[in-house]
Amino acid sequence: MTVRDVSAPSVEAFRTEILRHLTYSMGKDAGHASLYDWRMALSLALRDHIVEPWFDATRQTYEQGRKRVYYLSMEFLIGRMLEDAAINLGMRAIAREAIEGLGQEWHRVVEDEPDAALGNGGLGRLAACYMESMATLGCAGYGYGIRYEHGLFRQWFEGGRQVETPEDWLKQRHPWEFERPEVCYEIGFKGTVEITNGKSIWVPAETVIAEAYDMPVIGWHGRWANTLRLWAAKPTTLFDLARFNHGDFAAAAEPEALARTLSRVLYPDDTTFQGKELRLKQEYFLTSAALQDILRRHLTAGLSLTDLPDHIAIQMNDTHPAIAGPELIRLLSDVHGMSFDEALEIGIKCLGYTNHTLLPEALERWATYLMGSVLPRHMQIIEAIDAWHLRMNPSRPHYVGIVKHHEVRMGELAFITSHKVNGVSALHTELVKKNLFPELDKLHPGRIINQTNGVTPRRWLRMANPALSRLISEAIGHGWEADLDRLRELEKLSEDNAFRDEFAKAKRENKVALAKWISESQGVTVSPDALFDIQVKRIHEYKRQLLNILQTIAEWHAIRSNPTANVVPRVKIFGGKAAPGYQAAKEIIRLINDVARVVNNDPYVGDRLKIIYPPNYNVSMAERLIPAADLSEQISTAGKEASGTGNMKFALNGALTIGTLDGANVEIRKEVGAENFFLFGLTAEEVMERRKDPEHARHAILKSQPLQDVLQMIAEGRFSPDDPSRYHGLVHNMWHSDYFLVASDFEAYRDAQIEVDQTFSEAERWWKMAILNTARMGFFSSDRAIRGYMTDIWGTESAL
Repeated sequence: MTVRDVSAPSVEAFRTEILRHLTYSMGKDAGHASLYDWRMALSLALRDHIVEPWFDATRQTYEQGRKRVYYLSMEFLIGRMLEDAAINLGMRAIAREAIEGLGQEWHRVVEDEPDAALGNGGLGRLAACYMESMATLGCAGYGYGIRYEHGLFRQWFEGGRQVETPEDWLKQRHPWEFERPEVCYEIGFKGTVEITNGKSIWVPAETVIAEAYDMPVIGWHGRWANTLRLWAAKPTTLFDLARFNHGDFAAAAEPEALARTLSRVLYPDDTTFQGKELRLKQEYFLTSAALQDILRRHLTAGLSLTDLPDHIAIQMNDTHPAIAGPELIRLLSDVHGMSFDEALEIGIKCLGYTNHTLLPEALERWATYLMGSVLPRHMQIIEAIDAWHLRMNPSRPHYVGIVKHHEVRMGELAFITSHKVNGVSALHTELVKKNLFPELDKLHPGRIINQTNGVTPRRWLRMANPALSRLISEAIGHGWEADLDRLRELEKLSEDNAFRDEFAKAKRENKVALAKWISESQGVTVSPDALFDIQVKRIHEYKRQLLNILQTIAEWHAIRSNPTANVVPRVKIFGGKAAPGYQAAKEIIRLINDVARVVNNDPYVGDRLKIIYPPNYNVSMAERLIPAADLSEQISTAGKEASGTGNMKFALNGALTIGTLDGANVEIRKEVGAENFFLFGLTAEEVMERRKDPEHARHAILKSQPLQDVLQMIAEGRFSPDDPSRYHGLVHNMWHSDYFLVASDFEAYRDAQIEVDQTFSEAERWWKMAILNTARMGFFSSDRAIRGYMTDIWGTESAL
């Protein structure tokens, strides 16, 4: 059996399908339908065309006994689904004509869909890209996540400060999911471990139910579809009527409150003990539900648990699901009667671990007290794994284990319980070996491998940038969407004046659209002829938004000092959220907004420099910003960014990169050519060496008069006249600490920005470089990345 290609209906037939859903699913007629009703009817009509290939793919997987991949991630930043589904089904034109024939504007309907609040940044967006590529390649798989009621948070600015309010994406019905109340599992917490007939039996003190919600993920041309299964927490006991009748109303609702708390918010603030406990519970909730579901599916197929590695591959997306090793051992040994050693061996063969960070604070560590309290049986199993690993390696004089200094180290746990550990860029993987897990790498040579990240070209070029996509298809024909290496055919056109002009027109079309959106949403007028310079990503000190805004202040000061100078106009655009408890990052956000208020209202500067920081950066905003970018800011401290995927999306859309030799920047620069990349800054090795000098910050600042001037202006309150001392702590940190070496890289960054201006002034040179960036980004397709996982980690083959 093979999965058929989906045949698209006629416009008239699809219009009838929309009207049918408007009437029978939404209960409205055309004369009284709201925008929401039309969007839902269109979404449900498109969903109908996904269901058949989804069923076919599932049926084929069972009939052919295909090995399945299970991707465990705390985040799936899927964005809006309507247009993405229409494109992958090959029905975008049909859907647009059908809905517009019913009197509705396509873009208004599409933009009415809220972003699913299921993720935060690159980790979650990567998971979404990988799910789409797995479906495109016919890799049988499931994604497992949590159906967050409010996601991370909705970001607003008040007086320049970040304010967090709940996301409300589920206040409306979510048309892309199917509720599965029959698929539910009990998840326990706390309690005791009892010994019965020599067996350890965990008796939880608290329990909740994990209920499944399924979303089909359709691949390119609708030939294969996989499932994203999200878990919602429901109370084991819905309501304590006896307590309620006795007047104890709050206690009566405790079971429901516990359950709703578990799947309410992504990454609760863990600066408190209660926050840490909730986060650990969330991670176990996701992992246990997924593993119970995996084993149930395996046993239902009549297969033996001893053959588990032949039929399943489980990928842990970072350390959040790292409890998977102990939980799988618990299920196999405590529930299904295997010995500990056999269960451990099977677990290692099934599990893979993707490391996404070199930051020690991001490699989760849980106090043994907390782990032992929340998951007492798992604490025992973790200690048993640690003891087993030590027995297997008795000659190590400095054994690096899982439990150390009264902490459970989840990175080490994930490493030891996996058969493969992968980094996400060439540089990152080498640093994982050298700096993160050097002892474990020596004990398990060959376990650490590289799988450089990728992005799906269907969303991040075909959908997000129709102007450039049309131009590419006219130049090299269709089909590049599933074979991104074909973009190489554009290289020769970089020498063609007519093609360069068309490429520039496509970019300007995107910039005009973005300028209109900025005017409408932010109340700031920007010129599409200016250089659009964009840095959008999670706000973190290592990503160095601070370096960017300090250089921007220096540029503003230079314009004011010489108002008649000929400068390249710039629009500096920032986007991103800071974690609620990350005060240093929130201070940087406020500084950016304070500087923007001064610069944007400075009559001496006018249109030569504008600073834009739209709140609540998400996937949909990225789809506006990235196609319009001239310059991509990838300026993290070398040795800190694992990979990045924003850097790939920008370059794919013809933006030039200014960046350090960090993460995937190294590989991007190699692919596009060093001459088409604005490089600056210390290398990872130089960063480590520079930090050995306790006075490195002061020395760097004293060598840069522009930086001294900038810091003096900030310290004097030039951008915070209502509170001149507001940024004294930030300035003090710059002079006396500067762990992320902003000062050390400042002058090199300024020089690189001067080179950017010079190049942008030479239109022919700029557009040739931009075309070559797009042409040489084929390697960074998520299809290539998933093929690597399938071959090197999962041991799976395509069904197509």
